[in-house]
Amino acid sequence: MKTPVFLENLFSRNVPKSRNLNLLVTLWPTFPHFARFTHDPRIAGVRLNSAMIASPELDEALRQVGALDTMEHLWFDFKGRQLRVAEVHTNEYHLDITLNHPIKVDTPTIVLFKAGADSAVLDCITENGTRLIFKEGAIYGPKKFMVGVGESLHIRHPSFQMLGNDFSQSELEKIEKVRQFGFTQYYLSYVETRNGINKFIETVGQDARIKLKIETRAGLEFVAHEFKKTENLSLMAACGDLYVEIEKPHHIMDALKLIIGKDPEACAGSRLMLSVGQPLATDVKKAIEHLQKIGENAPIDTDEIKEMLKNLTEPQIPSCADFLQLSWLYDIGYRSMMLCDELCLRENLLAVAVNAFDAFRNAHAK
Repeated sequence: MKTPVFLENLFSRNVPKSRNLNLLVTLWPTFPHFARFTHDPRIAGVRLNSAMIASPELDEALRQVGALDTMEHLWFDFKGRQLRVAEVHTNEYHLDITLNHPIKVDTPTIVLFKAGADSAVLDCITENGTRLIFKEGAIYGPKKFMVGVGESLHIRHPSFQMLGNDFSQSELEKIEKVRQFGFTQYYLSYVETRNGINKFIETVGQDARIKLKIETRAGLEFVAHEFKKTENLSLMAACGDLYVEIEKPHHIMDALKLIIGKDPEACAGSRLMLSVGQPLATDVKKAIEHLQKIGENAPIDTDEIKEMLKNLTEPQIPSCADFLQLSWLYDIGYRSMMLCDELCLRENLLAVAVNAFDAFRNAHAK
């Protein structure tokens, strides 16, 4: 499917004032398509996600941001209390990692990786709560030891506690560097307490605008009982992690209604328009058949394989369910929505998603 052509005046930031549904995306300044979408007038805000970024890479990213003509629509995302892999220790038989935060939890317990797509059984915790040693991978998972530095994970056991400070030392260094550069707009991940918000405000300044990402059951409790709407604070339903963290998947609707009920300016993000990047079932079936032929040492048609790979990676027309999801979010009150990292990493996927979202907005968001 050919990527639709963008609208004219691509590099204008004159976003129409009449629109009552804003689109946000997640990009990083070193992406080849960063300038294209950062200047697209249909996009109201750009989130910079530094989860997998080390300090030298941050310096290069800020240099590229400095070349832009404006920063008014850029938001920098800091991870706060979110559990991330700080180090992976080589081991042939079981997973062994060090976290960015010390934790406490009853073991053995299941730990989720890859947004819940993979899991492993945590056997014990050492080194003052930072080192996690898992049971034998061949029996207890993960299916493959493909866990890298910077990846997030989820521990849903009721006894789980994160210990220590809300921000690691490396995160504090990033925050200070970004603040000194001139950023005044931020996302704060895994918000669960008023105290954590206050600490962040002390670090970035009282005048900073902050979107509070709600991603856990504790975060929902905070929204329900403690959150107070102010001019500089707004909520974000970060559905990617929230959907994994909530007790039961079908509770996501009530969670989204709670957040928009507490903050009319709240944003809903992630898990939107995912079908754009998902290959058709018929193409997947063909790919499986080709793999079976290769396993049987059958003759291989390279041109046919190239065509198969092309079909698997090309963007698709959004599904009916995707448009109905946008409509439901809009109808319950959301006026800001953000596309997920998965779509934004690839220029062709993001181009189709932006065009489709804009078509929905022009037809439905009156």
